[in-house]
This record gives sequence, structure tokens and C-alpha cells, in this order.
Amino acid sequence: MIELRTPAEIEQMRPAGQFVADVLAQTAAAAKVGVNLLELDALAHELIRRRGAESCYIDYHPSFGASPFGKVICTSVNDAVLHGLPHDYRLQDGDLLTLDFAASVDGWVADSAVSLVVGTPRDQDLRLIETTRRALAAGIHAAQPGGKVGDISAAIAAVAHAEGYSINTQFGGHGVGRTMHGDPHIPNDGRAGRGYPLRPGLVIAIEPWFLETTDEIYTDPDGWTLRSADGSRGAHSEHTIAITPDGPLVLTAP
Repeated sequence: MIELRTPAEIEQMRPAGQFVADVLAQTAAAAKVGVNLLELDALAHELIRRRGAESCYIDYHPSFGASPFGKVICTSVNDAVLHGLPHDYRLQDGDLLTLDFAASVDGWVADSAVSLVVGTPRDQDLRLIETTRRALAAGIHAAQPGGKVGDISAAIAAVAHAEGYSINTQFGGHGVGRTMHGDPHIPNDGRAGRGYPLRPGLVIAIEPWFLETTDEIYTDPDGWTLRSADGSRGAHSEHTIAITPDGPLVLTAP
């Protein structure tokens, strides 16, 4: 069921959005060469505890997950692009890291993701990351009241295709509210003018993610981490936004 939020409820969601943005900023700043992914998860866990927030991940067990996630942040490295399960791995110079974080504050959820290079960057990694950021900006710009979900999808796809990236539509954006994942699904490719209407009060996460040379993925033996089929690297950018009469409002802006 798709629920539309009142202006007052959207205001109540702002603290969750700000908290998620703050956690991503702090974990990204801590992601240095030699830092263990489990240390980043511990940092996010401590920030949740201090804020009195609730993790959306630790007990999360959808049909595509092998077991409850058990951690509070997704850490996807290099050929991993989504749902990266934190494990005993120390970041190396040149690693492409995606941090994806969702939490509930006072009963409202926000969800966001950023990709970055640890240490010395490769030009192709920076290009990939920048493409996801530009696609996210294009998707947000297309999220106008009176439009359709397909407008967002088409805007994201136009940026990706212009850079020569193919698109996987198995996982994409989604509704956000009292829970982390809800309807409508927001694929990263589609046709403008099609799909669910973008009405004021709709709150969604928009999340373009691309792989360098493929659109095929497989699940790691950990039962969670999604990796590229050919070993190429992936990047992912995400914001939670609200559709308002005046246009899109980014709730997870830094």
C-alpha cells in the first residue's frame, strides 16, 4: 500500500533524514586505508545508540537475504555494489567503497547511500561515481508533482546510457515511511510518462547504481552482498526525498 504523507508528517521525517546524512558523513570520513569494515559498522552502531535511533538493517530479513542482516550499515567494496555485509576486511589504497545506511528516528525512516574512493583514486572509478551522482540529481529533478515514476527512471537512465553504462533493474528506489522498503518501486530505467503518479506527500528513495562493464549481478556466499558478474566495480548514490507541491524535497541532504 502506498501512503501519502501530510506536510506535518514530512516535517517529522526531517530528523531521520538529517541523522542518516550525518552518519554517512562520519563513516565516510572514517573510511581510510587500513580501517576495517567492522570498525565502520561499529561506528555507525555507536552513533545509532547515542541518538536513540533504531537500525533498519540489523534484523532485516527479506526473501532475498540468507538470514537477518546482523549489521547496521552496508559496506560494498569494489565489485560489490549493493547490500555489502560488513566483514573482517581492511580497506586498501584505491578501494571503491559504497556506504548505504537507513535508520528510524521517532518512528520515521530515511535511507541514503554514497560511494567514495579510499586513498588513491582511479579515473574510471571517479567517472563511475560521478555518473551515479549526476543520475541521482537528474532523478530528483524529474520528481515533480503531477509527473510519473517513469519520469524519474527515464532521467536516471539517460545519464547512465550517455556514459555507456548498462542498467540492472532488479533493485532500485522505493517508498520510505514507517518502514525502510515500500511501494512504489523506482527502477533505474523506464519510460517517461508511465507508472505511479508523483503526488504531493509521496516519500521515496531514489538510488541509481551502476556497474562499470555489466548489468549482471550475483549473490556472494555471505548470502547478502551483491557483486558484478564480471568483477567490474560498482557505485551507488541515494537520497530520500518527499514530493511537495513546490517540487522535490531532499530529506537526506548533508
